[in-house]
Order: sequence, then structure tokens, then C-alpha cells
Amino acid sequence: MSKKTSYLLGIFLTIILGTILYYFFCCKPCLEAANKEAEVENIIVEPEVKATTKNAFSIIDSKSSLKFDAKDNFNFKSSAFSIIEPVSDGLKSQIERLSTYLADNPSKTVEITGHYTEEENNTSAFPNLGFARANAVKNYFVSHGMSSKTINTFGKLDDGLVADATNIHYGPLSYTINTRDANDTSEAESLKVLRTDIKANPLVLYFESGAASINLTAAQREKVAKMSRYVDKTDDATIQIIGHTDNTGSRETNTRLGKNRADFAKNYLVQNGIPTTKINTSSKGPDEPIADNTTDEGKAKNRRVVVTLK
Repeated sequence: MSKKTSYLLGIFLTIILGTILYYFFCCKPCLEAANKEAEVENIIVEPEVKATTKNAFSIIDSKSSLKFDAKDNFNFKSSAFSIIEPVSDGLKSQIERLSTYLADNPSKTVEITGHYTEEENNTSAFPNLGFARANAVKNYFVSHGMSSKTINTFGKLDDGLVADATNIHYGPLSYTINTRDANDTSEAESLKVLRTDIKANPLVLYFESGAASINLTAAQREKVAKMSRYVDKTDDATIQIIGHTDNTGSRETNTRLGKNRADFAKNYLVQNGIPTTKINTSSKGPDEPIADNTTDEGKAKNRRVVVTLK
């Protein structure tokens, strides 16, 4: 073999060896990484399916260890505060037992805490959806013989709640039985303070012409909750709703319009679980303006409904 041939053969072998080494150290890792990425992209990630929350009805008196329980509970549609009917017979029987127990033991009170999730929409007149659900159950208890004086309601955010496929929450509630001290006067004192606060800061709703809905602010919902609590705990207490108007049109027409607005607000509160027997309505028409009726801004302030305690 000539020197020139050997030289060319060496170059040829060097090229082949370099190509092989380049493949193993450069191309192959890149191809393997690309294949792995392709495999990852082809993996279908199944969404996590959470088990539906189903809380049974259970109340225990820690003082006596007496227990009231049923397999079922009060159920609600997601973002709703009306109890889904019918209620099971097993739950009804336990409610009757509880009603008898409270009647026989005047020192006992029941706390109802309604639960809700952050994703739910609160369309009630109460501070949160849990409070509204607790109020609905309170009304059910009252309709089955319990006194509203013995029932306290609360709301609690609980993002652990999981509705079923039809958006029903099963038993988003918790309950507690407490025992009042016969010498404790804090309840009566708090009600006096509550009445003073409500009278000093009534709920005022402003109406535009043709208004067909009421949308409360967070502060206004707190006022509704306070009034609801007060009339629940106080004999003969009622909510007074007074309608007012501007001076456009005749006094007779405006008096009627003010009454219609007051009745509209009453219906809204009744739909939110405040008993109709606890609400009175009246109208002052254009007789008690709080602003100048010669300006549009003043007229808007005069078109109002004042909700307070009688």
C-alpha cells in the first residue's frame, strides 16, 4: 500500500470514527430526550375526582351525652339557601325528639352553623351563604315547635365541601347544644345594645324608577342579620319598612308608590327567611324628604325605603 493510499485511508477512518462518536455523544441523547418529551405529551392526565361530602345529622348534648342523629341531613343546591324537600322521615323524627327535649329543658340552646364554599355565589340577604342556610334550618326547627329564642345561627367557610354531580351539597351544616347559666344576663344586655345600634343605623335602600331587584352590600347584609336576630329573640319585636318618594307627581300616587316599594322590600326579606308576621310596611310618600327635590341628586336620595325596628 502506497503512502498516499495509507494517508487517504486514515482520513476516511477518522471521518467514520468522528461521525460515530458525534452520534453517540450528541445526536443520540438529543433524540432520546425528544422521544421522552413526546411520551410525556401523550400522557393523558385524568382530573382528580373528589368524593362527595355527605354529613349526617348529629347533635350531642355534652352535658348529658344525649345524642340526636339521623342518616340524612338538610341538603341544598350549590349557591342556594332553600332546603331541598322532602326531608327524610328519619330526620323528621329526630327533629321532633329535639323539639321535645328543648321544651323540657329551657336552659338548653342549639347552635346551627351553615357551611359554604368560596366558589358558591351568595344571593341571600345575609352576610354569607352559610348563615342563610343556617337560618333556613332554624325556620324549619321553629315550624316544628322549637322557639327561635333557643336557636343561634352562624356561617362558616368550608372549602372542603364537595357537591355531587348534580351540584347538591349533602348536610353542609354542623350543630351544637349548649347550656345557659340561669344567672347569665349577657343575652338580654346584648339585645339592648343591638336594638340601639339598629335604630341608630337603619337599613336604607334607594330605588331607581322601575327597580326590579335588590342587591345588598356586605354592610347591608350585616344589618339584615342583626334585625333577624333581634326579632327572633325578642317577644313582639317587628321590623318596620317605610317607603319614601320624591315629589314628582301627586301625593296620592307617591303614597301608593312608597307603599309598593316597602312591600317589595318586605317580600325580599320574606324570601330570605324572615317571617312575614315579623314585618310591617307603611308609606310616607313625599312627606319626609331628606334632600332637595329641586335637583336630580336630591330626588334620588328621597326615593328610598328605610328598614328598621318598630
